[in-house]
Amino acid sequence: MSGGVPNRSSRVRRLVRGPRPESVPALVGRACALVGLLDVAAGVFPRFRHSRMHTLAEVLPGSFGPFAAALSLSAGILLLLLAHGLKRSKRRAWRAAVVLLPAGAAAQFVYRHSVVGALISIALLVPLLVHRDQFAALPDPRSRWRALANFVLMGAGSLGLGLVIVSVHPNRLIGDPSLADRLTHVLYGLFGFEGPVDYAGSTSWTVAFSLGALGWLTAVTTIYLALRPEHPAARLTEEDESRLRALLDRHGRRDSLGHFALRRDKAVVFSPSGKAAVTYRVVSGVMLASGDPIGDVEAWPGAIERFMDEARAHSWTPAVMGCSETGGEVWTRETGLDALELGDEAVVDVEDFSLAGRAMRNVRQMVKRIERAGYETRVRRVRDLGEAELDRIRRAAEDWRGTDTERGFSMALGRVGDPADGDCLIATAHKADEIPGPYGDLKAILHFVPWGPDGVSLDLMRRDRAADPGMNELLIVAALQAAPRFALTRVSLNFAMFRSALARGEKIGAGPVLRAWRGLLVFLSRWFQIESLYKFNAKFQPRWEPRFVVYRASGDLPRIGFAAMQAEGFVDLALPLPRFLRHRTKPARVCAHRPAERDVQAA
Repeated sequence: MSGGVPNRSSRVRRLVRGPRPESVPALVGRACALVGLLDVAAGVFPRFRHSRMHTLAEVLPGSFGPFAAALSLSAGILLLLLAHGLKRSKRRAWRAAVVLLPAGAAAQFVYRHSVVGALISIALLVPLLVHRDQFAALPDPRSRWRALANFVLMGAGSLGLGLVIVSVHPNRLIGDPSLADRLTHVLYGLFGFEGPVDYAGSTSWTVAFSLGALGWLTAVTTIYLALRPEHPAARLTEEDESRLRALLDRHGRRDSLGHFALRRDKAVVFSPSGKAAVTYRVVSGVMLASGDPIGDVEAWPGAIERFMDEARAHSWTPAVMGCSETGGEVWTRETGLDALELGDEAVVDVEDFSLAGRAMRNVRQMVKRIERAGYETRVRRVRDLGEAELDRIRRAAEDWRGTDTERGFSMALGRVGDPADGDCLIATAHKADEIPGPYGDLKAILHFVPWGPDGVSLDLMRRDRAADPGMNELLIVAALQAAPRFALTRVSLNFAMFRSALARGEKIGAGPVLRAWRGLLVFLSRWFQIESLYKFNAKFQPRWEPRFVVYRASGDLPRIGFAAMQAEGFVDLALPLPRFLRHRTKPARVCAHRPAERDVQAA
C-alpha cells in the first residue's frame, strides 16, 4: 500500500452508494423459487387449479392427473431446493437445474401434451445457458452430517405437507378419518403403501402418487448427501500457524485481537508477498473474518484482495467482525464495502491503573473483602506452569463453563495451556479448604493472550460457582498489578457491544430514539450480556477503542449477524454431542478447538 493508511475522520463513515442492481443469478433464483411455489400449490390444492389462478397454473409443469400432480409436487420442491444455490451462483445447482428443466419440459409434453407448459421450463432454461459463466461458485464446506439433517428436515416437511395433501379433498373423503388415521395414511404413503384413508374416484391415486413423490424426494436427497464426497472446512495447518506466528512476532503489537487469529478452527489467506494475512471461518455461507489483517499494514490490500477473491469463488458473503478504525478504513477503501461501529474494546493502561480514588471504591472494597476471606492470587506465564497444574486448569475451565455450548470467536483462542502458547498469561485464585475439591484449592481462572511484547488481551474467565462473588474482579486487579513484572504496559479486557449507545442513552437529555434503542439493548441483555459486559468493563476505568463490522450491503446484515451468533456460540445448529464424549474426545492437530466463554454475569 504505497500511499499508507488514508487520513480520515475519527470514525469510519458508512459509504453512500446507490442501490446495487440485481445479478442474473439472483433473478434466476427468484424465478425458480416462484415457479417452485406455484408448482407445489398446483400439485397439492385442487381448488387452486380451478380458481382464478387456473390459467396461470395450467401452463406450469404438472398441473393435472395423478402422475402430473406428483410431478408438479416433485418439480416444485426440487426447484425450491435449487433456488438458493442458484442465487449464490453455485455451479452444482446450475447443473441440477439444467438437467431438471428439460426433464420437466419433456414431462409436460408426454403427460399433458402441453406446449405452453414445456415452453415455461425452456424459458427458464435459456438464461441459465446464456449466463452459464455467472454460475461458477465452488461448493461450501460440508460433511455427511448434513445427510442426517436433511432426512430430519425433509421428513418433517413431508409429514406436514402430506397432512395437507390428505386433508384438502374433504368432498372426496369416505367417512370421517381421525387425525391419527390421517397421520398413519401419510406415513404409509411416504413408503409407497396404502393407508386407512379412502377417497372417491381417482383422488386416491392422486394422493398416493403425491405422498410417494414426497417419500422418494426425501430418500433420494438424503442418499445423495450421504454418498457425495465430503468437503471439510479449512483449518490452520502447522505451516499456516508458523507463518502467522512469525507475522505476529513482527507486527503483533498493532492489534489486540491479533493472537486470536491462531484459533485452529479458522482458515487463512496470505497476501502475494506473504507479509500479511486474513483469517476467517465460513458460517452459513458467510466468510467471517475477525479483527484486522495480520502483518505489515502496507501488505494488507494484497491479503484483503485474496480474501475477496476467495469469497467470490465460493459465492460467500464477505464480512469482518471487530476490526479497528484503521482496519475499517483499509477494508472500505480497498473493497468498497461499508463499515458501521459495532462497539468498544476496553483497554487499561497499566501505568495509569490504581485502586485509589472514589471511582474505584467498589472494586477496591470487593477485592479487600475477598482477600480477607482467605483467597490468594497467582499470575504466571503458561510456560512457567507444570503439566499437572495445567491439566488441572484445563479440566476446571471445561467444568466451570456456564453453558453446554462454548462461546467465543473474535476474542477467544479456544484452548488453554498449549505448548505453543507459552507467552500466554494465566491468573488463578486459590483458597485452602478443609476438604480439597477435584481441582485442589483452585477457585477461578483468567487466561490472557499476548498483544505484542508489552500487552495482553483477555481470553477466558472461569470460576467455581461455589466460590465467593467477585473472583473476576480480583483476578483482573491481580493481573494489572503484576503486569510491570512481565514488562506489560496495557491490558485489553472484554469487548462491549453498542457501548456508546448504552452510555449516551442513560445520560440526561438523551432523546426518545436513543432512549428507546438503549431500552431494547437492555432487554436483549437478558440473553446476550450486552449491558453487563459494558458495566463490568467500566469498573476498571478503561479507555474505549471502537470496533467495527464491515459488510457488503445492508441486506446482508441480518445474515451476518446470525452467522456471527453461530460463530460466537449463541446459536448452535449442529447436532449435539453428549457431554461425556466432549470430555473424552481429543481433537486432532488441525481440528476445531472449542472457543472460550467470558463469564461475566457469574462475577
